[in-house]
Amino acid sequence: MKATNATWSLYIIEASDASLYTGIATDVERRFEEHLKCQKGAKYFNGRSPVRVVYREDGHTRSSASRREMEIKKLSRREKQDLIENRPQA
Repeated sequence: MKATNATWSLYIIEASDASLYTGIATDVERRFEEHLKCQKGAKYFNGRSPVRVVYREDGHTRSSASRREMEIKKLSRREKQDLIENRPQA
């Protein structure tokens, strides 16, 4: 059974070619592992490999995570780098 009130996270992964991939998941660590294995990972990682999670925002609903993902995907590379560099430290 799927949890309807699951807490979603938005994440940005740095790829082996230094590009930035943005996605959402309920378990970022599990999703990163799926990207590493390629079969369940995003097609984006065909020909490149995920290196590390460089940014994440926790506490989203599915809907708010999707909206935030679209906002970030519209940002320029420089704007994404600024977001990563200026994230609040926990």
